[in-house]
Amino acid sequence: MSFLVRIVVNAFSIWIVTLIPTLGVTVIPFAPGETLQLVLTLLLVALIFALVNTIIGTVIKVLAFPIYILTLGLISLVINGFLLWLTAWFTQWWNWGLRVEDFWWGVVAALLISIINWFIGILLRPRRNND
Repeated sequence: MSFLVRIVVNAFSIWIVTLIPTLGVTVIPFAPGETLQLVLTLLLVALIFALVNTIIGTVIKVLAFPIYILTLGLISLVINGFLLWLTAWFTQWWNWGLRVEDFWWGVVAALLISIINWFIGILLRPRRNND
């Protein structure tokens, strides 16, 4: 169940980022492009992004561990931007999906997605009773 919540939160974060035109990140919905198709496209893009993060991101993070140490973790910004760009590359073969116009704006978009996910994660985290 938590995986589905993470997908929905991720889709919401991607949608928020697409509302900032400077970033050049857009989502092209399924035809005919109504609200339902946009929501389904965002959910599918979020699922693909989660799979890319889980599979490819894990491998990259393990291989780049020494670079993480040298850069004090700042390389994670570039890696997250690369994973967002890779998600856009996977969906470019269809008439729907994520589009990232510029890699470095994609890095900024990935940073914003991470911040939004973190903030919503804090809001959705169950509270513990210390009784």
